[in-house]
Amino acid sequence: MSLIRVREVSKVYSMGDVEVAALKGISLDVLNGEFTAIMGSSGSGKSTLMNIIGCLDRPTSGSYLLDDDDVAGMNEVELASIRNRKIGFVFQTFNLLSRYTARENVELPLIYAGFRNASERALKALKEVGLAHRATHKPTQLSGGERQRVAIARALVCAPPVILADEPTGNLDTKTGDEIMALFEALNERGTTIIIVTHEHEIAQWCRRVIQIRDGAILSDKLKGEA
Repeated sequence: MSLIRVREVSKVYSMGDVEVAALKGISLDVLNGEFTAIMGSSGSGKSTLMNIIGCLDRPTSGSYLLDDDDVAGMNEVELASIRNRKIGFVFQTFNLLSRYTARENVELPLIYAGFRNASERALKALKEVGLAHRATHKPTQLSGGERQRVAIARALVCAPPVILADEPTGNLDTKTGDEIMALFEALNERGTTIIIVTHEHEIAQWCRRVIQIRDGAILSDKLKGEA
């Protein structure tokens, strides 16, 4: 079953008198339980596609269904609601609040969504990423890899069907980056759909499917092992 269904999606930005087409008629499906990389160099359109899939932006034309919800025509309030319910985000810069502990950072999506037992749920999520013992530490007391694990715990704490990770190893050394990718792999094996946006072939190789974007269009879409 398709969790994500994108059809003929285009995105055009107006820059003064000039219009720039960031996406040009993109169509793709992502099934429940897939582990997918979206690859492309700077300016390829991968970040624009990520923003649309993540309900952070809307396409200029085309359709997008997320878990059978029609996203393309939603207003800002509706987009915020579906982001909270359906998508967990992990960013290159971690995006943790420095004044809060690891547990408190993970609790935030639960509080916004009105969940009960936020502290208990947050500790469980930290345990899943191997960081329960660091729950009372603030981001400045954590290593880069630990901060990214907190960010992953925050992304999964509301049990969204998909986690969208934007260059999640970009600020990490190779060894720590591999540890983070192994964690994503383990989460995917438990059933979570993972989409990694990256420009690094080494990171994309962890994924079972690699979609390459160039000049706003899909250049290739291959499963692991395909020529």
